[in-house]
Amino acid sequence: MKANQRLLVALAVFATVFLLATHAREKLGAEAPTSGAIHLPHEGSFPSLGGAVAWLNSPPLTPAALRGKVVLVDIWTYSCINSIRQLPYIRAWASKYRDQGLVVIGVHAPEFAFERDPDNVRQAVKDLRFGPPMITAIDSDHAIWNAFHNEYWPALYFIDAKGAIRHHVFGEGEYDTSERIIQQLLIEAGATQVSHELVTVDARGVEAAPDWDDVRSPETYVGSERRENFASTGASLFSERNIYAKPSLLSLNHWALVGDWTVGKHSAVLNKAQGRIVYHFHARDLHLVMGPATPGSSIRFRVSIDGKPPGSAHGIDVNEQGEGTVTAPRMYQLIRQPLPIFDHEFAIEFLDPGAEAFVFTFG
Repeated sequence: MKANQRLLVALAVFATVFLLATHAREKLGAEAPTSGAIHLPHEGSFPSLGGAVAWLNSPPLTPAALRGKVVLVDIWTYSCINSIRQLPYIRAWASKYRDQGLVVIGVHAPEFAFERDPDNVRQAVKDLRFGPPMITAIDSDHAIWNAFHNEYWPALYFIDAKGAIRHHVFGEGEYDTSERIIQQLLIEAGATQVSHELVTVDARGVEAAPDWDDVRSPETYVGSERRENFASTGASLFSERNIYAKPSLLSLNHWALVGDWTVGKHSAVLNKAQGRIVYHFHARDLHLVMGPATPGSSIRFRVSIDGKPPGSAHGIDVNEQGEGTVTAPRMYQLIRQPLPIFDHEFAIEFLDPGAEAFVFTFG
């Protein structure tokens, strides 16, 4: 065997041993409590909750009334896929640690105008099972959002029994660390029956974890304010009614309106039936936040992949033929592909006028 071959073998053996050791460390870290406390500096004081326009599952709360409790504040909004995918963990922690002194407050801070409506929030809280023991503060005016100087959906703030913010997490993920911090703060507060085990969640449907390895398409806004990769031909003016057309070729992550649309800052509204949105994407899941422009109306739609019904790749809000109905403003899961994942051209055709589209998200 030549020297370079021996070197390659030695490197292969080293790599195998390293990977096995790393796997063992990761497995140990996942199954056993960490040794020593996590360093949790004071990040400020628990700000006022006084700006909520309504409270669900609780009378209005104040930081003073919550002294002695460990509080997890979850700033979220109901059409955000990142917020939705975090919910199984929030539910599990609220249930597991409620008797040890954890209070979970979901601060619903809207991104879009329809999320400011308390009735829409109440329905979403019910649909997404964000009920007791979790509490909801409806922050339609972003008063609590601003009090926390927050900039993200979702955002978790971990507050100790003395009213100090000790940690934060922006975005989804970091679930094991988050639960360890909850355990540590409860023990600091004097709880004696705190389990060191970590919760196991069975997230399904839209709450299932994303397939990050195959998410190659970005969040894409349909309104003009944050529009990117818009490829329609035939019109260039916004906030006015226009006829749009699809170009002959759509590059990856480019999209187009087709038909008679009015594009505003935050959304696009279809004026005549048979209008479409076409998107060249790469991801397991494709979602679209949309609703009827006129509350209470229903709008039929049909989705396709590469010009064909989605079949087994349909999302939970459509059938195998790609048929569905828009009945309320929310996030709709339109595509969930089986492996392997490839680039595809997605299209949604609205069979009735009045659809309002806001943003595509992927998973």
